Amino acid sequence: MDVVNTLFGLFGGLALFLFGMEMMSDGLQKAAGERMRYILGLLTKNPVMGVLAGALTTAVLQSSSATTVMVIGFVSAGLMNLPQAISIIMGANIGTTITAQIIAFKISDYIYPIVFIGFLIAFVAKKEVVKYIGNTIFGFGILFIGIEIMGNTMKPLASSQVFLDLIGKVADIPVLGLLLGVVITVIVQSSSAVIAVLQNFASQAGPDGVSSILGLSGAIPILLGSNIGTTITALLACIGQTKDAKRTAAAHSVFNITGSILFMFIISWFAKLVIWISPAGSEVDVISRQIANAHTVFNVTNTIIWIPLIWLMVRIVMWILPDKKEGEETRAQFLDVNVMNQPVVALHLVSEEVINYANQLGELLTGTKRAMLEGGQENIKQAGQVEKRVTHIHEDINNYLIGLFSSGNMNEEQAAHTTEIMYIVEDLERIGRCIKELLENAEEKDRKEFRFSKKAMTEIEESFEIITVMYLESVDLIRCGDKAAVPDVEQHLKRIAKLEKNVRKNHKKRIKEGKCKPEFTNIFANIFHSMEKIGENCSNITESVAEDMYLKYLPEEHSRILISSGGQ
Repeated sequence: MDVVNTLFGLFGGLALFLFGMEMMSDGLQKAAGERMRYILGLLTKNPVMGVLAGALTTAVLQSSSATTVMVIGFVSAGLMNLPQAISIIMGANIGTTITAQIIAFKISDYIYPIVFIGFLIAFVAKKEVVKYIGNTIFGFGILFIGIEIMGNTMKPLASSQVFLDLIGKVADIPVLGLLLGVVITVIVQSSSAVIAVLQNFASQAGPDGVSSILGLSGAIPILLGSNIGTTITALLACIGQTKDAKRTAAAHSVFNITGSILFMFIISWFAKLVIWISPAGSEVDVISRQIANAHTVFNVTNTIIWIPLIWLMVRIVMWILPDKKEGEETRAQFLDVNVMNQPVVALHLVSEEVINYANQLGELLTGTKRAMLEGGQENIKQAGQVEKRVTHIHEDINNYLIGLFSSGNMNEEQAAHTTEIMYIVEDLERIGRCIKELLENAEEKDRKEFRFSKKAMTEIEESFEIITVMYLESVDLIRCGDKAAVPDVEQHLKRIAKLEKNVRKNHKKRIKEGKCKPEFTNIFANIFHSMEKIGENCSNITESVAEDMYLKYLPEEHSRILISSGGQ
């Protein structure tokens, strides 16, 4: 029964620790809001700045795994390259040591006041940001309650001879400690939690009542193992992602594994260094701080070693995961469900996907123009393939946006912008339906072998050019939110309305003169009606931009429109 109570106490305390950390992380993210974008804005080609950005982001997220998963999403979306991602992951490993440093402070007497203050702020506050701050403080207190429970549960173990013998083997055989750290971290999925347990356990006195039950030399291999184990989360997150995303996860593993192996050979020297830089005192009183310092020194030293060797890291992961010719993308390219609990990142990715969707629609418009003007089953088939791809991407974006709302992680501003993105996608989807109608008309024209007059074909081509320019300008408005460009699209709308009116008049005239056949009237009218609807939807987009509705989370350097206005 004592064993069962000990296990329940340990796992219950661990559950409270993880819950508190999750609440604290969630509160920090929501309270930080757009400041997260500023931190991410530090990402540059300078590796040192990348390390700094990774450390700051992880300090906010309170999880190196969360930062790594986020970076994998960015790499998958093409928002950053592999060397940038590697430098950020190095910084993330430094940032995660803050948790252990906080835990090393002895704040047992202040835990319940912290919990009460956090609850009071969250319960009473009217402002959203203040409420998130209250949740952060409350989660911080819960985290320490979990640590206290684990510590109290582990105290009786110090008097168990069987347990002492097991710990003795782990302490004497570093490889066993390393493997233990890996296995426990893979199970718990949090290196911070494992290190917190390690700090509490090592703080228990051995038989002499003065020395740590484990000792710093025995704790270091477990700490190193936890750094290896945490890379499993990143490896799982990259499943189904792009090749560069998988390389990013592999770089995280290579970074931690090589560093851990190196430090395994110098454990005794490393322990002496940590003891030298840590506060003096009895081992039981200071070992928690020593473990925190060991964690920090390990990650900082490992980063200093690897920063000038990022080029080598890139070569290593390129060798592990070489380039292969991949098939054509038929689904969304940038969306990553693993970052839905980080709304700032998710909104970056979905914004990038909306631009991808717009580019694919532009390609469909160009292909439909070619099918209409040149005819031929091959042109129609190619445009049809693009149309299927566009449909799939639209479905993926919608499902992702619904998932974002369902996650419950967004603040009011982020939720409002997600709604705006839904409206933007809906406008684009309506344009897509109109282009599909034009493609169906092109297919009917080809199937029935209709031969429009040269003048009619010129009018169709001119209309295609107008709506293509309108579409390109509308998408550019979505990208940059430049209200000054709105009148240009309105001018195009007036122009296409006037053109349609003239086309109808000219078509009737050509029928009277015998230059066009009457049976062409229906398809000819449908073509221009669809074009006019495209123009109207482009106008709807401009009105939305005038109301400050555009892709605010889209990095400018990654939002260039890739489609052309002419045929090939």
